[in-house]
Amino acid sequence: MEFTDILYEKRDGRANITINRPEVMNALRLITIDELTRAFQDAEFDPEIGVIVLKGAGDRAFSVGGDQKAVVGSLEGNTWRHFGHSLHRLFQVMRDTTKPTIAAVRGYAVGGGNELHCFCDLTICTEASIFGQVGAKVGGAPLYVVQALPRIVGEKRAKEIMFMCEQIKAVDAKDMGLVNRVVPDGELEATVDQYCESLLAKSSGSLRLLKIGIAFGQALNDSQIPSLIEAGSAYFGSEEQREGSIAFGEKRKPDFARFRKR
Repeated sequence: MEFTDILYEKRDGRANITINRPEVMNALRLITIDELTRAFQDAEFDPEIGVIVLKGAGDRAFSVGGDQKAVVGSLEGNTWRHFGHSLHRLFQVMRDTTKPTIAAVRGYAVGGGNELHCFCDLTICTEASIFGQVGAKVGGAPLYVVQALPRIVGEKRAKEIMFMCEQIKAVDAKDMGLVNRVVPDGELEATVDQYCESLLAKSSGSLRLLKIGIAFGQALNDSQIPSLIEAGSAYFGSEEQREGSIAFGEKRKPDFARFRKR
């Protein structure tokens, strides 16, 4: 399989999927999302693979979510539908895989990057890692974790994360249950290796049943997401949404107050 935006490697029962766009802090564009989906699907149907690891290239970020310059800044009705449904498909594939998935986070996991790690079964991060959502601050919306995040950290905390858009330090992320383990920066790979070895020594059939049991009744609200995407088609491309993207590009604080009375 040939990829441009990710690295994909399979060895010793393990699939490593790396978002390989360090020059833009592993931001996601449509090609990236499509390639991630294909890699997760391939790992799921490969009988030699027992665990899947997702990470970001470089030291700065796991992923900062949607690429503001390549995608988010130019979204409008139809392009939003394409982008929205592509993300929905990726998260469905990640959620539905029957094999344990581990997010190995170094640096920023914000916006769509925070959503990505939330759809992995386990998250191991470095002490310097930063988490959080940024949608309401830049004219976006984390539609895909509106159901998942409250289950992970509780409803009040989830609302605070999504509404306030504050950066969350690794130690605080662990305290609230957003990540499983925080390790020194130089120990991330070794710790992930240990987790993989432990999981590969377990019964794959048992792990599969556990995943199915835990996921039962905890869908993405698949009947709701398409409606949310369609509702968003009127918002993306609007003056209000564009203000967030333009302000981001101009490195200034957006002025959303003027849209409040419309």
